[in-house]
Amino acid sequence: MKADNYAKLRSDRVWLTADVCSIDDFAASTQRTTNPADYPFASEVRKNVLIYDGAPVRAAAGDPARRKALLAEWVEAMTDGPGVVVFRGAFEDVAPVDAATEAFNAIIAEERAAGAGGGDHFAKPGANDRVWNALEKLCLRDPATFAAYYGNDIIALISEAWLGPAYQVTSQVNNVRPGGASQSAHRDYHLGFQTAPIIERYPVHVHRVSPVLTLQGAVAHCDMPVESGPTLYLPYSQTYLPGYLAMNRPEFQAYFAEHHVQLPLKKGDAAFFNPALFHAAGTNRSADIQRMANLLQVSSAYGRAMESVDRTRMSAALYPVLQRMLDDGSLTSQAAGNAIASSAEGYSFPTNLDRDPPLGGLAPETQQALFHRALDAGWEPAVFVEALEKQACKKLT
Repeated sequence: MKADNYAKLRSDRVWLTADVCSIDDFAASTQRTTNPADYPFASEVRKNVLIYDGAPVRAAAGDPARRKALLAEWVEAMTDGPGVVVFRGAFEDVAPVDAATEAFNAIIAEERAAGAGGGDHFAKPGANDRVWNALEKLCLRDPATFAAYYGNDIIALISEAWLGPAYQVTSQVNNVRPGGASQSAHRDYHLGFQTAPIIERYPVHVHRVSPVLTLQGAVAHCDMPVESGPTLYLPYSQTYLPGYLAMNRPEFQAYFAEHHVQLPLKKGDAAFFNPALFHAAGTNRSADIQRMANLLQVSSAYGRAMESVDRTRMSAALYPVLQRMLDDGSLTSQAAGNAIASSAEGYSFPTNLDRDPPLGGLAPETQQALFHRALDAGWEPAVFVEALEKQACKKLT
């Protein structure tokens, strides 16, 4: 085989591009049937989705051998299985859910009165009620309710199953009013929040790794009949490798619209899914249901660097030097970009989404993007430092 042909084959294996997306391959990967015999801890299968009852799950988790088998079952369910598991009665006692709902409603009212909040990932500002960083806000407002709510065994079990120990919980409350429109089908954080040109820059192994860095879930804070718009899912869609590049293509959106499934939830139920699963919140067609869910995003402990680095201070020191070196020709623009990549923060998250909402896209401006914007515009160093500090301040809780 000629060297150039081999190089192309290798490149095609490592780099996914949008033109490899095939709706026929996608359909083949999703047109599967969930066999209940493969998931002995599940109570039933509905519309290809595994349903677990909370009481038997808690009982099984009390025995070390059965606990290990239970967690293994969930891992395979979300990896090569349907990709989503639903827990009926995830909260044996819904009193903590009701207490948290009361706290969330108070936060919503206060933030609305203060004109706080705003941008949403998948809805226009003001289309629903969104509480960013609901985890911290609930903990500081009502630690006892927080303890009762997050003392939940099932949240802990499914988080450990997918991510291992030392996971990091975050949450956002979404309250969709009657008439609230559905989302478009999507995959979630990390790669799911990037645009196609950026996604193409990540090698194929990152497409495989991204789904195992986070777990997505939702706790129902009210009864959610289908007309209220509980989440739409496409079982097995997480198994389609180019899915991050496919998710916004019209033919994939149309396929999702035709083949998704939707299950009602009761207050205190919970659903958890692989973040690569194609999903979308549904339209609230009810007359009077305020569809409130606590959206849980649980992250792997391993998604962090080993050392703490003050990249804001580094950027402030580096900026005037790069300006001078670019002006006198001692550094090329490519070399300057490499230096910025080694110093400034290249990712939008974590951030404070109250102060730094994803307006105009799915992610706020990064520190690297601000650095490049300032260089391109020829800002004075003092102007850049001021903008840098304002950006850094936005990320604080």
